[in-house]
Amino acid sequence: MIKIDAKGLACPKPVILTKKELDNLDSGEVETTVDNKVAVENLSRLAKGQGYEYSVVTISEDEYRVTINKSEKKDNLTCEIMEDEDYTLVIASDTMGGGEEELGHILMKSFMYTVTETKPLPNTMIFYNSGVFLTCEGSPVLDDIEKLAKEGVEIHSCGTCLDYYNLKDKFKIGEISNMYTIYEKIKEASKNVVIR
Repeated sequence: MIKIDAKGLACPKPVILTKKELDNLDSGEVETTVDNKVAVENLSRLAKGQGYEYSVVTISEDEYRVTINKSEKKDNLTCEIMEDEDYTLVIASDTMGGGEEELGHILMKSFMYTVTETKPLPNTMIFYNSGVFLTCEGSPVLDDIEKLAKEGVEIHSCGTCLDYYNLKDKFKIGEISNMYTIYEKIKEASKNVVIR
């Protein structure tokens, strides 16, 4: 049994750590200790989504153990198809979702970290409108984007948007693209995921 102590770790780290260990196993168990019910629910969803048996033990108000059992009989056909599928991730804002701007920044930071830690990686990432702030100096996710670029992910930022926000001198990672290139990248992908 592999044991993970994920107490004190913010979402999505307990799930990502657990999924990495499960991916490395042919079969066996991963036991993850967390300190909140949200993490328990997220780990339970991971197990259900992968088709694995799991159990939850409450140790105290701030300690839970989630054990996920990966069986050799797990059919990974769906995962293999997804691994081969290329996709483009389109980021239209420097925040994620509507509502409170501060929360939107927190969510975007968590999302970008999750992208770096899960497979398959996108083939291409396109940043436009206020999304271009994320590829510029001072971006809280610049390290994550640089990590993705080193892994071979193409990074494109809209030149018109960089001009509009006066950011060209602060641009740090990827290529400055025009709308034709952006359109071609979106058109060529088998799947596009847009984050607003």
